[in-house]
Amino acid sequence: GTGDEANMLVPIVDFSVYAVGKEQPTDEMLSDVAEKMRAAFCDIGFLYLQNTGIEQHEVNQALEVSRKFFLQPTEFKMLFARGSFPERYNHGWISSEGESLNPKRPGDLKEAFNVSILHPDLKWPSDEAVVGFHEVLESFFQKCVDLSLRVMTVMARSLGLPSDFFSTKHQSNNNSSTLRSLYYPPVDPSDVKLNQVRCGEHSDYGTITLLFQDGVTTGLEVMTRAGDYVPVPSIPGHVLLNLGDLLQMWTSDLFVSSKHRVPLPTVEMMRGTRQSIAFFVQPDNDVMVSCLDGTNKYPPVNALQYLEDRFATSYK
Repeated sequence: GTGDEANMLVPIVDFSVYAVGKEQPTDEMLSDVAEKMRAAFCDIGFLYLQNTGIEQHEVNQALEVSRKFFLQPTEFKMLFARGSFPERYNHGWISSEGESLNPKRPGDLKEAFNVSILHPDLKWPSDEAVVGFHEVLESFFQKCVDLSLRVMTVMARSLGLPSDFFSTKHQSNNNSSTLRSLYYPPVDPSDVKLNQVRCGEHSDYGTITLLFQDGVTTGLEVMTRAGDYVPVPSIPGHVLLNLGDLLQMWTSDLFVSSKHRVPLPTVEMMRGTRQSIAFFVQPDNDVMVSCLDGTNKYPPVNALQYLEDRFATSYK
């Protein structure tokens, strides 16, 4: 499992033609990028996007304010715990071992802060210790919304659908798209439980996911069609894009939602931390997802109900 192997499996696609900030190009200009994306989506369900219009310094800034938050004492973080915002149950902080993305394993050795909506009533840390946390993550959230709508426009093209097919179903303030800032603390080998990992094997739940990694550490592994896990290294300035289960169902398995994980690092790497930011794109809450090809391979499902069912298994 070398990095080269992953690079062959996970292609790099230049997105400059429709980068954030650019006008929508003609269908002709989009056909090349649509074709490349389609090939990756049908094969491994992962690709690297380069020239997205989201700059590495913006990613670094979001990682930095997140890190300041994660380094605060537990009592401070508890004030913003997930589940303490009744209207937006998915917003807030999740402690290490508070979630098992593979329910058969012990809790994942990671912390997270979820931003699930930009709502004026939400409580945000405004302490001196984490200055800029709210503003930076909110602005990053908006950038991710913008990029994901552009990706879905190209995706619709690649399926021969009207170019706004997906974007019109991911519009409202009433969807459950979530920005997750992830922090993997140093691991004490003597505390690790049997079969415990940093992030259990799982496929994502929604339409697509954008992943921004810290550029330093590796850790993410993706399952190939053959069933082997290969490392997907972080490439600075690139956004890793992968597909979720709803989109696989929507396309009747034409597009693939691959399993992925973050295993425990080697003992000498355990002292290190790892950070990443993932943006999980969900259709609007009232969208019914049914097979585009008219088959009934998967029964129609409500987007919000599907997400809630999946959460029920990963949070104890």
